[in-house]
Amino acid sequence: MRMVGGYAQFVAIVRLALLYIGAFLVVVAAIDWAVRTRRVSPFNRIARFFRGNVDPLLAPIERVVVRAGGLPSAAAWWSLLVYAVFGILLLSLLGLIGDLLFQAAVMANRPDQILPILLSWTFSLLILAVFVRVLASWLPVSPYSRWIRWSYVLTDWFIRPLQRIIPKVGMFDITPIVAWLLLSLLRNAVLSLF
Repeated sequence: MRMVGGYAQFVAIVRLALLYIGAFLVVVAAIDWAVRTRRVSPFNRIARFFRGNVDPLLAPIERVVVRAGGLPSAAAWWSLLVYAVFGILLLSLLGLIGDLLFQAAVMANRPDQILPILLSWTFSLLILAVFVRVLASWLPVSPYSRWIRWSYVLTDWFIRPLQRIIPKVGMFDITPIVAWLLLSLLRNAVLSLF
């Protein structure tokens, strides 16, 4: 259990570091936007520093933004959005690892809790697979790519029969949402038995 407490402190430090870095990036994005939109004189020291040091770092993001039809001055804000999504995903992953460590510690001390914890892990994996499948359907990613294929392998056995029963709503397939709800209800019902 001491390891779980140490891990929780590590996650708290990472969360605080992400917050401080995010606050710094907000300031950088605001100054970069002001320099790019000429709200700040382009000849002062700050503007020259940003054009020489920050803008080259933002060049890849700027190309993507411009290709998508956006303004180059919004590149810093988009990079901030990418950082926020990265931070959320990192904290979610660290939280998942912390939960797994805690549950492993519980299993080591209480063998009667092994089956409920393994069932909980199984349902969590299936729900994650449904989530990945939905996200992949929004992106131009092949369902046969090695990063996505596992989610289809894990979920096809219960999504395919649901697709035959549940009609599409316009052009949207709501079957994964129904599958997610059914998995959540089934998990709660099964785990309440223990």
